[in-house]
Amino acid sequence: MNTSTETGAGLPVDSRGAGIARISGARVVYWSLRRELWENRSIHLAPLVVTAFVLLGSLVAVASLPHRMQGLARQDPARLHAMAIKPFSMAPAPIMLTTFLVGMFFCLDALYGERRDRSILFWKSLPVSDRTTVLTKAAVPLVVLPTIALVLSVITQIVMLAVSVPVLLGSAVGPAALWRELRFFEGVAIMVYGLAVHALWFAPIYGWFLLVSAWARRAPFLWATVPLLVITGFERLALDSWSFGYMLQYRVSGAMKEAFTWSRGPVGEVDRLWQLEPVRFLRAPGLWVGLLFAAVCLVAAIRLRRNREPI
Repeated sequence: MNTSTETGAGLPVDSRGAGIARISGARVVYWSLRRELWENRSIHLAPLVVTAFVLLGSLVAVASLPHRMQGLARQDPARLHAMAIKPFSMAPAPIMLTTFLVGMFFCLDALYGERRDRSILFWKSLPVSDRTTVLTKAAVPLVVLPTIALVLSVITQIVMLAVSVPVLLGSAVGPAALWRELRFFEGVAIMVYGLAVHALWFAPIYGWFLLVSAWARRAPFLWATVPLLVITGFERLALDSWSFGYMLQYRVSGAMKEAFTWSRGPVGEVDRLWQLEPVRFLRAPGLWVGLLFAAVCLVAAIRLRRNREPI
């Protein structure tokens, strides 16, 4: 049996004196991410299922598009624009919401689940640090799930566009109105920006859930939510104030307020590049306070995992 020792230079060797190749950090991160995708099939299955339902509903809306667009081209160009782009702009929303919910529940179970099923003993025997493990788990809702949402949203819109053209060709409206109103590549750029914005804005939520997952011995969802509700209720009853509740509301919905300018009119949504406000978003104190809180939670989660044992 081979046993490894350390040489004077700090390089690991086996009992025969042969050097053992070190695994690069990038490769460790890559296989750690592969592990998360392998163990948590909901990361990709849930968005895929929602995408299938979104496609079904969107294709029904596209099939009725010629009838609804009939007669609007000359009467009301603003309504025509809204009607043409609405199925395409609304289709990604359920997919993105699903990835947020999947990320939230993934974080709640990420460090708690491995203690519950005692697999933490196996994973700690591997040459992967607690820091790498926790940061890799944090990368799932911050990087992996937004990427999945973007790819599925773009595919959904491409399929809808491919169906819309022949449908409109067979009608009196024609596809020219759709091509004129729909700016596909501009929409993709807006989606990339929006997903990046929400990933950064929701980072403290994911960090808090990972911290609770590393600490709780049971019911991590209750430990993550009930104290927040208790603080909100106590402040409301004892101090007749709503500051903490407003802070929670701002954390959930504030990204749209800080990062976008909403249009007025029939569309009432973000569909143009001029509505993006990256400078205002990067100047928002709520962004940096949230990122600092997320960093503190991740550091605490790393320390907790280092000393935690199976439940």
